Amino acid sequence: MKDLLISPPFIDVKEHLIQLLDTIRQSEMIHLHAPADISGLLGLTMLEAAFLDTGVQYRRRFLPAHQHIPRDERTEPTAPKDGLLVLIDPFEETWKVDELPSRDYVHITPLAVSVRIGSNQIERRGALDVVAQCAALSAALSPNGSKVRLLRPFASSGLWLREALDTTFDPVHTTVRDVLREEGTFRIVPLPEVSSPAQGMIPGLSDRMLKRLQKGWNTMDADSRSSALSELVLPALEHPNLSTPRLEELVWHRMVIGTSDVDVMSQVYLTEKSWPKDEKEAKIHASNLADSFLKSGIFH
Repeated sequence: MKDLLISPPFIDVKEHLIQLLDTIRQSEMIHLHAPADISGLLGLTMLEAAFLDTGVQYRRRFLPAHQHIPRDERTEPTAPKDGLLVLIDPFEETWKVDELPSRDYVHITPLAVSVRIGSNQIERRGALDVVAQCAALSAALSPNGSKVRLLRPFASSGLWLREALDTTFDPVHTTVRDVLREEGTFRIVPLPEVSSPAQGMIPGLSDRMLKRLQKGWNTMDADSRSSALSELVLPALEHPNLSTPRLEELVWHRMVIGTSDVDVMSQVYLTEKSWPKDEKEAKIHASNLADSFLKSGIFH
């Protein structure tokens, strides 16, 4: 695995995350808290994988999901007496690292970063989400850990879940995704090369046309493939709730682990779609799902 902390999206926040690493390493007991939603689950399990690989003592707790907390309510967590609280907070405002308030616990929140991309090294700004941060911390805590490697393909999934892709090109998502591809964590393939993509991710997509395209894909040249894909997704271009950047990811950049029939984002989509609405059920569901995810590295 490559060290995410030295990759472009982490340059602005590297020192901050190294400080968090030192704090975690010095603690005999970790209290790991996250909301009972898909983003909280992904961030929590990234760190939990490293704790399991290294034998760190910890306790896990799922908090009410973002949608279960009244808009005008904000509670400050109480640090435990017998260890370090690590709070994963996916829906907190995006902070500049030099403006983070001092706290007596580790608060993992979205961070503003800049990334230089392309041959001209143009600077673009974005947000580094909590899942990617937890993945970087996890790999630093346990560089060769079996469970850390198992969950590694989902390191960029939190960026996918954020709203940035719904409005514009997200340089942070693209850069983290490409780092994971270059290290061999997954392959990036176009939609027809995914055997069983989740239905419903692209509005207006004809499943019949997709299956027909999948059958003939290997016999087509590059121009024929491009033309056929353009025709396939044409109805989606007129859908008001799907941005062009997200559509491009769904069509051309599906992340596939090994020979899996289902791509990473299809797994995340189906998991989020089936999440319980009830607060209590959501917490139980998150805990059970975290256990199975840590064992298998896939969402069932």
